[in-house]
Amino acid sequence: MQSLAWAHGVVTVEALGGMIGPTAFVLPDGRQVSPLHIAPWASEPPVPGLPGILHRLRGEWPCVPFGSDAPRALPAGWHNDGATFAGADVPHGHASNVDWQFAAPNPQSIDLICNYPETHPIRALHRTIRPDPQAAALDITLTVQARRPCHLPIGLHPTLRLPVSGTAELVPPAFRQGRVFPLAVEPSSRLTPDACFSSLDAVPAQAGEVSLTRLPLDGNSEELVQLCGVTGDFLLRHRAAGYQVRLTWNANHFPSVLLWVSNRGRDYAPWNSRHLALGIEPVCSAFDLGPAVSNAANPIAAAGVATAMPFDPDHPFTTTYRIAVEPMGAA
Repeated sequence: MQSLAWAHGVVTVEALGGMIGPTAFVLPDGRQVSPLHIAPWASEPPVPGLPGILHRLRGEWPCVPFGSDAPRALPAGWHNDGATFAGADVPHGHASNVDWQFAAPNPQSIDLICNYPETHPIRALHRTIRPDPQAAALDITLTVQARRPCHLPIGLHPTLRLPVSGTAELVPPAFRQGRVFPLAVEPSSRLTPDACFSSLDAVPAQAGEVSLTRLPLDGNSEELVQLCGVTGDFLLRHRAAGYQVRLTWNANHFPSVLLWVSNRGRDYAPWNSRHLALGIEPVCSAFDLGPAVSNAANPIAAAGVATAMPFDPDHPFTTTYRIAVEPMGAA
């Protein structure tokens, strides 16, 4: 674990998953807020058989590849015969489940690396978390080094707190099409599987429509929706607390954003109907269905939105993105 303090906050990064952990941002009026999520079981003994990613689930990390291969009875139009590899069933990729190695501490950034197994098509991930000296914001750089040419889904995984009482407001960027996960995420899911929509305020559900612009939802449920062909920033506004979180990324690299609405919808360990969080996940992927689906014919790719990214061992891929905390209503 490494921590770094700057004029506008303190950030902590965990070795496991390279995840950003407890982080406090200082607003211009001196208030401290901590919008990044920490799972309620993070300090409890791990549940036997739990993948590493869930041991100490935190607020942000990269996923290469994004999602995982698994046997699924997909509806018409979805296929799982795309290019994949042995080990693609690891949830959200190797780096999400193992300890990263930190570089020597320095006062400007936290730098770390994760080396992949020799049989993996990816060689290593490099990650830099750099606080903005002028703002309550983190600028993050991810570099992916491939071992051999491959196409893989890739994603970022910011996970934000939701208020226990009251609501947070979602302000998405413009998007070409919204889609509901093609299967029921959990028995508690209420959205209509594989449905399409044009507004986050009217998502098809088993009983009418559900608005996902105010969270948490009434009742317990677990939902996944993907906004395809996005442009611009994503805002999560905490009006009652007087601040907002702004996520900014390169839409040429991540043309969709996956919204994971974890609304106390899993009643088994370690979730135990107590997990309340929102994943706002920029992706080049078909949901979290893994390489076999993301590299195959699927409705998102058919609509002209990429669901996998090419990697070349001779040309490392680098992307940057930003998590900023602002006073409510900042432009």
